[in-house]
Amino acid sequence: MNLLFISVFFLFSLLILRLGIVQIVQGNHYEAEVARTENVKSHNGTPPRGKVYDRYRNVIVDNVPLNAITYTRTQSTKPEDMLKVARSLAELIEMKPDKITDRDRKDFWLLSHPEKAEKLVTKDELKKLEDDEDLTKDDVNRKVYEMQLERITEENIKSFNKQEEEVLAIFREFNTGYALTPQIIKNKDVSVEEMARVSERLSEMPGVNVTTDWERKYVNDSTLRTILGRVSTSQQGLPSELVNEYKAQGYALNDRVGTSYFESQYENVLKGQKEEIEYITKNGSVLDTQLVSEGHSGKDVVLTIDLQLQKEIEKIVEEELSKQASQYWESPFLDRAFVVMMDPHTGEILSMVGKKYGKDADGKTEMQDYALGTFTSEYGVGSAVKGATVLTGYMTGALNVGDVLYDEPIRIKDTPVKKSWFNGSRYLSDIQALEISSNVYMFKTAIKIADGTYRPNQPLDINPDAFDIMRNYYSQFGLGVRTGIDLPGEVEGLKGNERKPGKLMDFAIGQYDLYTPMQLVQYASTIANGGYRMKPHIMKEIREPSQERDKVGPLLYENQSQVLNRIDATEREIQQVQRGFYQVAHGSNGTANNFRSAPYDAAAKSGTAEAFYYSPEEKRQYETFNTTLIGYAPYNNPEVAFSVVLPYSHQNKDPYVNKAIAKRAMDKYFELKKQYEKDGYFDSSTEEEVRNADQLEETEEQGTEVE
Repeated sequence: MNLLFISVFFLFSLLILRLGIVQIVQGNHYEAEVARTENVKSHNGTPPRGKVYDRYRNVIVDNVPLNAITYTRTQSTKPEDMLKVARSLAELIEMKPDKITDRDRKDFWLLSHPEKAEKLVTKDELKKLEDDEDLTKDDVNRKVYEMQLERITEENIKSFNKQEEEVLAIFREFNTGYALTPQIIKNKDVSVEEMARVSERLSEMPGVNVTTDWERKYVNDSTLRTILGRVSTSQQGLPSELVNEYKAQGYALNDRVGTSYFESQYENVLKGQKEEIEYITKNGSVLDTQLVSEGHSGKDVVLTIDLQLQKEIEKIVEEELSKQASQYWESPFLDRAFVVMMDPHTGEILSMVGKKYGKDADGKTEMQDYALGTFTSEYGVGSAVKGATVLTGYMTGALNVGDVLYDEPIRIKDTPVKKSWFNGSRYLSDIQALEISSNVYMFKTAIKIADGTYRPNQPLDINPDAFDIMRNYYSQFGLGVRTGIDLPGEVEGLKGNERKPGKLMDFAIGQYDLYTPMQLVQYASTIANGGYRMKPHIMKEIREPSQERDKVGPLLYENQSQVLNRIDATEREIQQVQRGFYQVAHGSNGTANNFRSAPYDAAAKSGTAEAFYYSPEEKRQYETFNTTLIGYAPYNNPEVAFSVVLPYSHQNKDPYVNKAIAKRAMDKYFELKKQYEKDGYFDSSTEEEVRNADQLEETEEQGTEVE
C-alpha cells in the first residue's frame, strides 16, 4: 500500500509539473498558436478587356455584358459540402452537361456512392497496402483511389439521370478554380429568372454569388477576323503550352487571355486588372476580408486601320474575285486576293485585306477573311520588283541613270531563249524599260551585277555571289526579309536554292524568290517616300478606358514611326525610278495606264509571274500565273502606297483583275478622304487631343511603362 501511495504521489507530481510547464513556461506560445490566423491574397473579379478602335474611333472589338453565377471555395471546403451546394444550385439553374468527361463521371460516382465505392477494394487488399512499410498514408489512399477508378463499370457511370448530370456539371465547375478565387459556373444564357432565384437563396449556398461577366464581341463580323485573333473562354483558361509563363505573371488557370495574333500580341495592354482582396483565414475558414486594390478594365487600343476603307476594299475584292472566279475557263484556280494600303511616311497600315474561298462548318464554299495571308503567305510577284532591280543596278554601279540597253532575245548556249513579253527588238532607256516592263533590260542588268559578259549562243559565266548581292539590296526595300509588322507569325518569303545564270535572270524579273503582299507595300512605300524603309504597324495608340460610351480615354502611348533603313541610292537615282513608275501609270505603253484618268496622279508597277497550283484532290500541279500591282499616289506628294496580289489569277489570257482592284481601291481611298474632310474627321480628332492635353502630362510616365 505504501508503494502504491508513493507511486500515485509521484505520478501526480509529474502531472502538476507538466501542467505548470505548459501553462507558465509555454503558455504564451500555445495561446499564439490558438489565435494564429493567415493572411491570403487573392485576385478576384472578371474585369473586361480593353476595346479596340479604328483610327477614327470606330469600335472594332467590344465587350458584351453577361449575367454570371460564380462559386468560391475556401481552403477548408470539403467535397461533400461542395456536392451539397451543387445539388441546391442545380434546382435553380439549367446547366448543360456537354463538357462532362468519363473521368468526371467516375469521380462523381465515387463521391455520391461512398458505401459502394468502399466495397470496390476488399479488406484484404486494403490491409496488404497498409502493411507495406514503403507506403505512406497518402500513398495508400492514392492507390486505393486508383483501384476504385479502375473497377467502376460502364453501367455505373451511365446510371445518372438528367438531374444528376446537371449536378455533376455544376460540381465539375466547382473544382476547376483555386481556393478563394471565384470560378464562373455559368455565364451563357443566364436568364433573369435564374439570377433572381439564385439571389434569393445565396445564404443557403456558401460560396455561390451572382455577378456580371463579359464576352468579347467582334463588331464587324468577318472583317479582320484572322488578324484580330481570339480570346480563350473561362472554361478554356490559359493555353496549355503557356501555362507556366502566364502563371509566373500572376494569371490564374481559368483566366481568359488572347490566344492568337492581335489579342495575343497586345495581351499585356488589353487585359484587365482584377481587384486584389486579402482574406484573413483560420484553419482554412475565412474570418474577414479586406480590399487591397480595386480592379479595372484593360487599356483601349486605337488601330491605324481605317475601318470604312477596310470594309469598302473588302467589298471590292469580293466582287472582283467572285466575278473572275466564276469565269472558270479563264481562272480555274483563282481562290484568293490581297490588298494592302500603307502611309509611306509613317508605316501606318490603312487597310490589309485578304479574301479566300474556303469551307464553312457545313462544308459549303464561302468567301472567308484571309487578311492574315498578307504577311504569312508568299508568292511569285513578277515584274513588280523591276524597280528594285533597276535601283540595285544603280547602287552596284552596273547601271547609270538614263542608260540605254538593247532589248533582244537572250540566247545562251544549251538554255531556252529568254525574252521580253512583247515582240521585236529595240533600244530602251531605264524609264522606258519600266514603262513597258522589259525583261531583257533586267536580264542584262543582272548579268552586269554578276560580272558576266553576254555573247549570243555562248555559255554565260557569272559570279554566284550575285544572288547574295542582289538579295542584300532587295532587302533594303523590304523584299525577302520580315517587314517588322507588329503581329506574330510573319514570314520572310522563300528563296530559291539554285545559282545558275538563268535563275539570276529570273530573280531580276520576280520569277524566282517569293514575297508577301506586306513586303510589296513596304517596297512601294520605300520608293514613294524617297528611299526610307518604314516599319509597318497597326497599333496607333494606347488609351485609358473611357467612362463615356462614345468617347476614348486619355492618351497613354502613341506609336512613333520607325525608319528601318535608307537604301544606298542617291536622290537622283530614286527619282529616276519614280519617273519610270509614273510612266507605267500614265504612258501610252504603260502596263498600268488605266490610272491615266484618275484625278490623284498615281505611280505604279504591274507584275505577272509564272506559278504552279497544287490540287490536293487530284494530287498534281497545274501551270498558272500570279498577277500583282504596286504603286502610290499622289505622285508628287505620296500619302498612300498599295500592293495588290492575285495568286493563280489565270492560265492563258490575263483578265487584269489586279488592275481593276487596284484602281477601284485607290478611287475609294480618295473618295473617302474627301468625305472625311467634309465631315470634319481630322478636325475633331485634333480637338479631342487638345481636350486631353492636361491629362497627357499626368499619364506621360505611365505611357513609358506601357511602352
